[in-house]
Amino acid sequence: MPKNSSPDHARLDRVVAQARQNSALREAGYRERALKLYPWICGRCAREFSGVRLRELTVHHKDHNHENNPVDGSNWELLCLYCHDNEHARVLEEQGRSRGLDDHKLATHNPFAALERLLKK
Repeated sequence: MPKNSSPDHARLDRVVAQARQNSALREAGYRERALKLYPWICGRCAREFSGVRLRELTVHHKDHNHENNPVDGSNWELLCLYCHDNEHARVLEEQGRSRGLDDHKLATHNPFAALERLLKK
């Protein structure tokens, strides 16, 4: 490969690192604001969090747009890790259904079909 066509890996690494840092700073900013605005309770399961376990409480963007961070926190809700994961899984499942995808197709392969015959040997 000619030297001119190879990507500048150091520059790419810097860009990716800067993007990650900006994302972390943005997240830290709205997380801190959300923790000041709302009680430290999961909006779904109602578990309370404090101390070390506070890290298990996440900020969920209701419209799923991480750039939409109004000062009043109207696009946020605090969810525990489990409820947050569940919320995103439900959204992905809904999107799949709306596109006509079927997640629960029947299996056509039976790996144990010949098991009884093999055991008789």
